[in-house]
Amino acid sequence: MKKVKLLFVSLLGVFFMHTTFADGGYQVGDTADDFSLKNVDGSMVSLMNIPNAKGFIVVFTCNHCPYSKAYEDRIIELHKEFSPKGYPVVAINSNDATREPQDSYENMQKRAKEKQFPFAYLHDETQEIAKKYGAVRTPHVYVLSKQKQTLKVEYIGAIDNNTRSAAKADKKYVSDVIKALMKNQKPTKTTTKAIGCGIKWRKS
Repeated sequence: MKKVKLLFVSLLGVFFMHTTFADGGYQVGDTADDFSLKNVDGSMVSLMNIPNAKGFIVVFTCNHCPYSKAYEDRIIELHKEFSPKGYPVVAINSNDATREPQDSYENMQKRAKEKQFPFAYLHDETQEIAKKYGAVRTPHVYVLSKQKQTLKVEYIGAIDNNTRSAAKADKKYVSDVIKALMKNQKPTKTTTKAIGCGIKWRKS
């Protein structure tokens, strides 16, 4: 009985930890702060320093999660389609590598090379950015529009509505949002539920 109670308390703690970060994060319409994080090539990347950007597809992802792996090719395609139009992908790994060694910076470099990521893949080692955004899953997407010297949150959620098959996804949330922004229109769908592995938070 004690073991059951301890398990329940542990699971409840994990739930509230995720909920707290999500509740404290950005909402659609908020102004997002810029950041500076280390890319897999060793450079420091800041959103405001990316040239010719009209906005960004910020994706919290990682190496090990099967959901993240299922979306890797789709994330690459989003970057290839929309980066030339001013909306590049910026991927961020916020997982604690002591809890999930596959998500270490060195393994990020290996994965980026294996998949030939055409986008920045950044290491949020302190997890500060994930907490600030309110990201709790991998993948978890935030579409930002760049308005002069500010970043506006336009969309939060999933990439599309079918993790298993890109071909069977009939609602392409991120793509639709970007296309609306390119037409200076307000996106019709601004939030969806992010489906994926929970971010591996550092143990306090």
